[in-house]
Amino acid sequence: MTTLSLSGLRKSFPGAATPALQDLALSVESGALTALLGPSGCGKTTTMKLVAGLIQPDAGDIRLDGQSILSLPPERRDVAMVFQNPLLFPHLTVAGNIGFGLRMRGIAPRKIAEEVEEILVRVRLQGLGDRFPTALSGGQQQRAALARALILRPKVLLLDEPLSNLDAGLRDEMRSLIRKLQRETGITTLVVTHDQAEAVAIADQIALILEGRVAQHGPPQDFYQRPVSLAVARFFGGVNFLPGKVAGSAFQSALGALPLPFDRADGPGILTIRPEALRLGPGPAAMMAKVVDSSFLGTQSRVGVTIAGIRLEALVAPETARALTPGTSIGVTLPPDALWVLPPDALWVLPPDQAGVSPDISTA
Repeated sequence: MTTLSLSGLRKSFPGAATPALQDLALSVESGALTALLGPSGCGKTTTMKLVAGLIQPDAGDIRLDGQSILSLPPERRDVAMVFQNPLLFPHLTVAGNIGFGLRMRGIAPRKIAEEVEEILVRVRLQGLGDRFPTALSGGQQQRAALARALILRPKVLLLDEPLSNLDAGLRDEMRSLIRKLQRETGITTLVVTHDQAEAVAIADQIALILEGRVAQHGPPQDFYQRPVSLAVARFFGGVNFLPGKVAGSAFQSALGALPLPFDRADGPGILTIRPEALRLGPGPAAMMAKVVDSSFLGTQSRVGVTIAGIRLEALVAPETARALTPGTSIGVTLPPDALWVLPPDALWVLPPDQAGVSPDISTA
């Protein structure tokens, strides 16, 4: 298994207003599946191409197990990449496509045939080796492309938006297959995606890239429970932000003193709580609120409430939301173990009307 380390990576493209990457640093654990997550244009695919050797950085280094690979051409990096489109050779059969890399390495035909048959079973394409790519479905083509990469037993596997061209059912199937094969092989794997739900479902670790830098790197739950910035919290669906300040073991704000479940130095900050963590209904610590609006989202409903002029949003079961018409009074509880305080350097980007109070909280 292999550790991948990226340090100080910079990359600019002619005509672009801003650099694609700005001092990007990331350490990918050996044998882990890490999702490179972020909006379009943030630098995800650029990072992937740099690791594969398809383009060169303006500055920085890429190391496998401590050894720089910058001077190595793509074919000598021991890195395999699967693109968003399968890019199978149309004139070769499925078996021919999968075994192509082994033939380039001079492996004996009998050995190639054995390994191709084995990998066909693992990617659930057994019996389809003699077909040509045009006879395969989109999901089958993507599995063939994955098999072509895995059969080489690379040190690092790169998957660039491998599920984006598939329908919902096939995406779920391919996600499960990728996760299963990665665990079986133990190959250090990077998956590029712009979908946070997909990243959470498939990855051991997530590296969120914003504006060419890694904004946060860690296990999926940290991005929901312990975001490091307002931008990270918003990217993962955070909507409740309340300026105030930490004083002792409580957060002082327009809602009064809210007890905190962790120690933090006194000073200004932004309190956040996930919409699914808000509890609607009576309770010993409930504050009275008024329902403002409600929208049906399928498996959940989003309910907007105001407390002392402060708007908060909750995600609840649709059957709970049906009785919550605008103007209804209801108790709202902010469970202490669901509270988190963001650093004060995010205050200047928080619109005054979002929390109902001025971002200037020096007197809060």
